[in-house]
Amino acid sequence: MRYAYAITAALLAGGTTATLMLQQPVGAQVAQNAPGTIQSAAPKPGAPMSFADLAARLQPAVVNISTTQHVKVQQNNPFAGTPFGDLFGQFGFGGQGGGDSGGQPVTREATSLGSGFIISPDGFVVTNNHVISGGQQGAVVDSITVTLTDRREYKAKLIGRDPVSDLAVLKIDATNLPFVEFGDSSRARVGDWVLAIGQPYGLGGTVTAGIVSAIHRSISPNGGAYDRYIQTDAAINQGNSGGPMFDLQGNVIGINTAIYSPTGGNVGIGFAIPAEQAKPVIMALKAGGKVKRGYLGVGIQPMSEDIAGSLGLPKDRGEIVARVEPGYPAARAGIKQGDVIVKVNNQDVTPDQTLSYIVANLPIGSKVPIDLIRNGQRMSVVAVVGERPASADQLGEADDQGDDDQGAGQGNQPAVPATKDSIGLSLQTLTPEIARQLGLQPATRGVVVSQIDPSSDAAQQGLQRGDVILSINQVPVGSAAQAASAVDAARKAGRQSVLLLVQRGTRQATYVGVKIQTKK
Repeated sequence: MRYAYAITAALLAGGTTATLMLQQPVGAQVAQNAPGTIQSAAPKPGAPMSFADLAARLQPAVVNISTTQHVKVQQNNPFAGTPFGDLFGQFGFGGQGGGDSGGQPVTREATSLGSGFIISPDGFVVTNNHVISGGQQGAVVDSITVTLTDRREYKAKLIGRDPVSDLAVLKIDATNLPFVEFGDSSRARVGDWVLAIGQPYGLGGTVTAGIVSAIHRSISPNGGAYDRYIQTDAAINQGNSGGPMFDLQGNVIGINTAIYSPTGGNVGIGFAIPAEQAKPVIMALKAGGKVKRGYLGVGIQPMSEDIAGSLGLPKDRGEIVARVEPGYPAARAGIKQGDVIVKVNNQDVTPDQTLSYIVANLPIGSKVPIDLIRNGQRMSVVAVVGERPASADQLGEADDQGDDDQGAGQGNQPAVPATKDSIGLSLQTLTPEIARQLGLQPATRGVVVSQIDPSSDAAQQGLQRGDVILSINQVPVGSAAQAASAVDAARKAGRQSVLLLVQRGTRQATYVGVKIQTKK
């Protein structure tokens, strides 16, 4: 899949504010309760003429956080440690051979900057996990320094961190410190004023103001498990990560964490972790505990328009189960691959309220009803919520390695072009020999893509030669003839697309909705 933007952790962006005044034309007569009429609204009393007093009160509790770290590099790569290091390493400047190190890794010192804020007079500090965890792969953090607005510096101790929520708690040895408190982010509304304070580009305490642009915003391509960010246009940039977002009462309602930017700089779209989500994590870490989350043991995909269309279901409602982990609560409850989960514990599953978010906040050990759709039939099951294992975030991660061709089309069976005109794919039955060539178990059943029409929707969806289709519209296909029959049945049923379960190499199988082509 392709994305025309960058979501950058450690870089938070913002911009200028704008006021939208809704006015009636002079002389216009509008009925007070006319249906569909947008009434003009006067600003609430107390809108600030200046943020100076608020900023002066809050700035002392916002700190600069810097780290020193050692990063492994290749000594014989002249570009090691620069943005060109990995690129030129591919062309013989790094890796094995050449140079005095013989390709053995060495380390260099690096630094990183970010923001944070004090939450107690005895020196507990909140920041983002990515600020203090080492921004590069293989980095080992040696020390963390917290600098106050009066330039006092303290070495900080890491109390705890939670990579899933990207939060961390530090402790400095000091007393009688200025501090701030969390507010109620659930009451934040689009259009509310907010104030951001941080250390952009290491420039010291910088104050910017803006509004809440959106709430419950997801910034991951497929809808992150815990994405419910507050979006703001308050101007924030590199180094603002971990800094606070305040409401007009001076309470922290968000922790600035990421930006949406094609350039890496401020374009007016920044994101903050809501206080309602951050505070329980922070309190658990501060107390020396670990964060416990509910878990079902399923891999899910959002209901895209193509997937929803292939199943005859409305889009933006529910999530489809791409895998079920054996031995976990979902498997024990009878949930199967291909089920569409639409409600958990009487809460609708939507893009704003994902299945993972709902389950993560359920009590471990609780019994919850789950409504799902299987083969067009609505049904309910009951699952006992388990505890999310530490390895859960690594389950089913995509592997970007692989060759597009991967030996597809080899073997003695000819390709069957019956689906070429309908979905743009020529398919052949997957034999044990081809399965071995593709790195799959010899017993794997399905059909392999041998040719693809580059102008088809299947090509646009990213299908490639060597991909193995395990099922079509949730019906297993063991031969090219069965695949053709499944596509034909979908066409006769009036479906505009078909749902393919696709396996690529050793990656986790995923669902792809592909449009049925109009016959020429």
